[in-house]
Amino acid sequence: LAMYAKGHEPTVNLTNAVLEALGAPVEALFSTLGRTAARAIESKVFADEMRTMYNELIAEISAGNTDTFNNSKWEPTTWPREARGFGFMEAPRGALGHWVVIKDRKIDNFQMVVPTTWNASPRDHMGQPGAYEMSLVGTQLARPEWPLEILRTIHSFDPCMACAIHMIDAEGNEMGEVATGLSVCTM
Repeated sequence: LAMYAKGHEPTVNLTNAVLEALGAPVEALFSTLGRTAARAIESKVFADEMRTMYNELIAEISAGNTDTFNNSKWEPTTWPREARGFGFMEAPRGALGHWVVIKDRKIDNFQMVVPTTWNASPRDHMGQPGAYEMSLVGTQLARPEWPLEILRTIHSFDPCMACAIHMIDAEGNEMGEVATGLSVCTM
């Protein structure tokens, strides 16, 4: 969505072609279909760009520039005895954060907050639902005892966890069970 909104031409062209082929409006990008299509579109954009990157790499090597990274801290013996570090990036599923503390040249503490942590989060302190919950609001189930629509929607986030979707009715009764091939999800 960010590349589409920014006007990245290959992304805009592919996205518009997908929407046209499906007869879907731009609003469909904010859905299960949109998340699934985004992965395919991003893969195509990156695959198409790889030839350009490869040619640029070969041109640099041919010109004698073989520096590809800063190796000044490559060897562990060059590391300080104590250090702290962190890194954040946007991964395919969302925000990713890593934190590390090194003491006596050994990892003393390592923490991650992965995209699934954010996406699968419960309501926050203000009562705002997490991404999974919001994506399910208004979802129509063709067969409540076999809620494939819920599985498709949650799987469209590409969760980094085993399937553990639990669906109950307003009285707290389980509504069914679905085997995903890897695990059984109680509904």
